[in-house]
Amino acid sequence: MANRFGMKLQNRLPNLTGVYPFSAPITTTNSVFYSYKKSRIVGKRRAFIPRRVVLGIGISVWSQFMSMAANVGGKSFMASASQKSAIEQVLKNVEWPEQFPFRDEDFQRFDESPDTLFYEMPRFVTHIDDQAIAALTKYYSEVLPPSNAPGVAILDMCSSWVSHYPAGYKQERIVGMGLNEEELKRNPVLTEYVVQDLNSNPKLPFGDNTFDVITNVVSVDYLTKPLDVFKEMSRILKPGGLAIMSFSNRCFFTKAISIWTSTGDADHVMIVGSYFHYAGGFEPPQAVDISPNPGRSDPMYIVYSRKIATA
Repeated sequence: MANRFGMKLQNRLPNLTGVYPFSAPITTTNSVFYSYKKSRIVGKRRAFIPRRVVLGIGISVWSQFMSMAANVGGKSFMASASQKSAIEQVLKNVEWPEQFPFRDEDFQRFDESPDTLFYEMPRFVTHIDDQAIAALTKYYSEVLPPSNAPGVAILDMCSSWVSHYPAGYKQERIVGMGLNEEELKRNPVLTEYVVQDLNSNPKLPFGDNTFDVITNVVSVDYLTKPLDVFKEMSRILKPGGLAIMSFSNRCFFTKAISIWTSTGDADHVMIVGSYFHYAGGFEPPQAVDISPNPGRSDPMYIVYSRKIATA
């Protein structure tokens, strides 16, 4: 059965302007509430404090839509988003609307100050727990080109002081793009780096058909111009090149886009999948749940696609 993402979606998405998590803290685990984790620095590591946020009436509309739109075998993704098989079915046979269904206000953030200010000070910390990091590194070991493969070029988008690639991984060219130069300088896997704010300038400073792989770790939720960025990704990937977006349920809440902070894990898979679809030039996106220990460690999800290979 097709996953009907359509169903007059343009008229059913919530207007999230002004809907932020400070309205009422709660403890429910209902899927229409999004769990995020507020962070504080403890020594050299970042500790995360679980919080729950109420999303308002608009999100119940989104939840109802997702429940109807993503049924497989009589079970909704929203009801079983914690199940690996359900997450991995979210992007199967989606019937996308003709037009991109999200509004400008869906990409607004609580903190609209320049990102260069927010990331001015380096943060030499990790933003997912060790088990999630290990799961991501294992996934990379299975899908990235072999180390030292001739002619391979990789872009680590929204990079930092660590890319979570396998230990000792090397290529002739691994470019890191991020917002803090001190962090990028410390990343041992990079052969070069670029400091750029993609929310101010989504144009990627690379030629067409340059990279074999693009990775992005727990940062797709901060993009305010995702279609522009994904179109650029398509342009700079080589035909057949792979784009890997990985994410968890952690974020800097004030900097994440409102449609992200107002929805849950299964919704996030659909949102990222929509970026690939509407950017054009990509094969149908797919989802993988690599969560290492559901309920006891950070969840970890992958949405990936390949640039359509030219004849």
